[in-house]
Amino acid sequence: MQKPDELILEDGALQHRSIFWDEAIYEQELKHIFARAWLFLTHESLIPNPGDYNTTRMGEDNVIVIRQDDGSIRAFINSCRHRGNTVCHADAGNTQRFTCTYHGWAYDRTGALVGVPLEKESWFGTLDKARWGLRPVAQVASYKGLVFGTFDAGAPPLEDYLGDMRWYVDSFLDVPGGIELIGPPMKSILNCNWKTPTENFGGDDYHFGWTHAAGVAVIGGPLQGLSGNVPLPPEVGFQVGSKYGHCFGFIEQAAAGLQMLDEWRAEYAKWLAERTPIMEQRVGALRTRLYNGHWNASFFPNCSFLYGTSTFKVWQPRGPRQLEVYTWTLVEKEMPQALKDILHRSNIAAFGTAGMLESDDGENFEECTQTNRGYMTRQDYYYTGMGVGHEGPRADMPGVVSEVLMAETGIRNFYRSWARMMRGTPWQDVDVAATAPLARLRSV
Repeated sequence: MQKPDELILEDGALQHRSIFWDEAIYEQELKHIFARAWLFLTHESLIPNPGDYNTTRMGEDNVIVIRQDDGSIRAFINSCRHRGNTVCHADAGNTQRFTCTYHGWAYDRTGALVGVPLEKESWFGTLDKARWGLRPVAQVASYKGLVFGTFDAGAPPLEDYLGDMRWYVDSFLDVPGGIELIGPPMKSILNCNWKTPTENFGGDDYHFGWTHAAGVAVIGGPLQGLSGNVPLPPEVGFQVGSKYGHCFGFIEQAAAGLQMLDEWRAEYAKWLAERTPIMEQRVGALRTRLYNGHWNASFFPNCSFLYGTSTFKVWQPRGPRQLEVYTWTLVEKEMPQALKDILHRSNIAAFGTAGMLESDDGENFEECTQTNRGYMTRQDYYYTGMGVGHEGPRADMPGVVSEVLMAETGIRNFYRSWARMMRGTPWQDVDVAATAPLARLRSV
């Protein structure tokens, strides 16, 4: 396997194609990224009561996320400590305990081993149950309802890891009542590498007018003006890169632009108009513009969302060439139920398993991975140098910000963080500003 410094070149603009195909690189990703980074687990609205749980994955590790009796949230590896069988096969529910179907070992909500068949007769009272509880996820934390976990006890606190992105996402997380996710998640399989959709959602506005031209023509609305990749004025939007690899693109005044029907757009626009004065008092004029706009965004490494299109996703890796998509609908908790239903139906139609725009993206994502089946093909690099030299810090916004919307600022930022983590470097060496260049890089 090549060294990380040979895989990502020119300050993140070149990515060696092998990182989207090779098994050895993927195993290092599981070790250096998915075993260390903060990963999205669930939303508090999905497990409101003690004993409520979701099952999900952290990399390739199956985990249970469960609300405790004291209201806190914990997570455990979903594997019996006796012979390794899965202890919870359901996606969600409420329970007092999890019981393994193989030999009947039972674990309570805290992960403690509380029941062992034939404990006296066959274990002769020697089994130390305190030692063999479910293995916990080292840290679990919530940021305004978004629940993340990390296997790394030495990882920085979640708020530090989210970094500058908190300033941006607070523009909609700080709505009165907060947000919620409508579940259960829709799930589907894509035969692509996990990085491809994550960096696309976080930093690829360039594809929208071309890939989705036909779909946008059917949907209509203000975003139809992007069809065909027409030149856009600078004030239309921008790209942002934040430390730890988080990234997003912002389109001005387009929050109601991708609802599937005109009447749905009107209902959503009405809600935003009612909330705008409240948000101006809460987060100021600039971030209220963000509240009224459309975002394509990603939390590093594998969680994405489209604010304004109401979709929230996790790209769960299944090896280097396949992933499972989890898709929820993102809404404000205080929205009328009728509006929540509208946004949910619109999300299903656009970005659900068989969604109009999801199908466009899925085909591209799969081809971008599967072309690397060829040995000579994957000896090359991808190039994402759009906008190099036309981005940097701004006095009014954190992170590195592009001058125009059509840039690959977020993608380069994503791969700079990928390379830093793949080096296995300490957290203090990963914790650098988005504007800091990736050291010791060469050109090809």
